[in-house]
Amino acid sequence: MNICFIGGGNMATALIGGLLGQGFSAQQISVVEINADNRARLQQDFAVKAVEHLADGVAGSEVIVFAVKPQQLHEVALQLAPQLSGQLLISIAAGIRAIDLARWAGSQNIVRAMPNTPALIQSGMTGMYAMPAVSSEQREQAQSILSAVGQTLWLQDEAMVDAVTAISGSGPAYVFYLIEALQQAAIKLGFSSDDARRLSVATFLGGSRLAASSTEDVSVLRTRVTSRNGTTERALLSLAENGVAEHIVEAAMAADARSREMGDELGRAS
Repeated sequence: MNICFIGGGNMATALIGGLLGQGFSAQQISVVEINADNRARLQQDFAVKAVEHLADGVAGSEVIVFAVKPQQLHEVALQLAPQLSGQLLISIAAGIRAIDLARWAGSQNIVRAMPNTPALIQSGMTGMYAMPAVSSEQREQAQSILSAVGQTLWLQDEAMVDAVTAISGSGPAYVFYLIEALQQAAIKLGFSSDDARRLSVATFLGGSRLAASSTEDVSVLRTRVTSRNGTTERALLSLAENGVAEHIVEAAMAADARSREMGDELGRAS
């Protein structure tokens, strides 16, 4: 399987690194990247073929991964359309619906995917939706590419890609936001900035690992940490009184709504 990435930014870099780590060879991978410095970096770091023009990159590729900004996808797809002959197209552009990409590219062989930034350390979570025309072999190809940087989840309804965007796509930012808040609290309690960061990050990392390794619901794990009339109970009561859980749910719903709005806005392009 030869793979062409259109765009050589952070997510493409993560996927290329993951694929090479999974046994793919550099000769199987090409990248179309207009920035000369980025092309040089990709060639130096991964020894992959990095080119400026679409035709040079997609020639001989069975899979094409769109790793450009959503606002750029319409133009790129129109340029690519005359060069397509049944390749699998994978889009990781937020908000762009598969049906719109299919219209621009003149192909129904599309998997729409939403990875997240922990893919940069092979700890990502990616939701994927395949259009009906995608074959079982192409689904396996998409699976092998996206699973190189973490876990994957196939979706039967494309609308759920917006929900994935709201939960795991945007989710790392929520985690960083909470870590920032915990750091601020640690500094107020007298810790240095460095120690506050260390305490906060290690706490989130340890808690996440514990949740991931347990078969029990996270609510059970939370209850175990919460002694009656203890310090944790007092903290959780404060969170509940301020509606923190409800606000987090509202934030995720807002992200879902914005993803759908982006699909409407960007999909209007003819």
